[in-house]
Amino acid sequence: MKFVLTACFLWLHIIFTYGQTLGGKSAYSFFKLQPSPVAAASGGINVSLMTDEASMGFQNPAMLSNKMHGQLAANFNSLYAGLSHFSLFQAYSHKKLNTNFGLGLVYLNYGNLVETDVAGNEIGALRPRDFVIQLSAARQYLNKWNYGATVKMIHSNYGVVRSSALAADVGIRYTDTSRLLQMSLVAMNMGVVLKSYVSGQPEELPFDVVFGISKKLEKAPVQFSFTAHHLHRFNLLYEDSLFSNAIGAPRSATGKFSFENIFRHFIIATQINLSKYIEVNAGYNFMRRKELGIFNVPKGLVGFSLGVGALFPKLQIRYARTYMQNTTGYNQLGINLPLARYR
Repeated sequence: MKFVLTACFLWLHIIFTYGQTLGGKSAYSFFKLQPSPVAAASGGINVSLMTDEASMGFQNPAMLSNKMHGQLAANFNSLYAGLSHFSLFQAYSHKKLNTNFGLGLVYLNYGNLVETDVAGNEIGALRPRDFVIQLSAARQYLNKWNYGATVKMIHSNYGVVRSSALAADVGIRYTDTSRLLQMSLVAMNMGVVLKSYVSGQPEELPFDVVFGISKKLEKAPVQFSFTAHHLHRFNLLYEDSLFSNAIGAPRSATGKFSFENIFRHFIIATQINLSKYIEVNAGYNFMRRKELGIFNVPKGLVGFSLGVGALFPKLQIRYARTYMQNTTGYNQLGINLPLARYR
């Protein structure tokens, strides 16, 4: 009981201390690109899914367990305009320390760009890129609780404009195996900017507080997930009144209470195990559909995401497709090698 009360106090302190960032007003937006195909197929954010896939440690350090020992996850995203995004995650369980560790790398390459001066003259070439190196650790408390933390080193290089930051994630996970239920609470990207893009103008980190709950059905190979993000801020509307007036789009309700504001916080997802070796994931992100939908244009599958996985004893292959526009989406491929089984 003391542990629960202490955890609640810490969460309240975190929310009121760091609850200042809104979408579109923070740096390092590449964090919105999900490095895990399982999470990508589950709507983009999922901190509670009952799975042994190691790269879920990117979302919630408390997800790390001894069942992930030795796993190496490599994930590749195919983005628009030739951008490449990939991630690596290695999980390790230390029995003497009774601690599960994870080492991760996320890299986003924007390709080769022509550098020009203010007059438009070519003066060289640019290779803009973002990357994050992170170290995670998680431990178990009693029988049903797990807690974990992640430390991240963030760096952006856009030629002469560069930035770096130090951030941390903190997560708590509760698992009730008798009820096939799992819940998690995570505070993401708390930290400080070490070097800002513009001297004297430090940017804000993309802070987020996320709660997730997943439930498996007792008599069917199905589990459902419900995720609520940006719990530290109710109003998630990003309103550009000049643009809305120019195209004649209706303005969103920005009052203290609106159902649109409430649903923007929610992501729903499901995972179905068709067999021992095949799993299917699907998700729906309310906020993504609202933000990326174009006024007076059919939205199609914007906000939806799908995925499938082939799970063999010594090789796991996962594929995810996320729809950002009404006609196209981007693809993600993940390969998981349980290296401990090769020895």
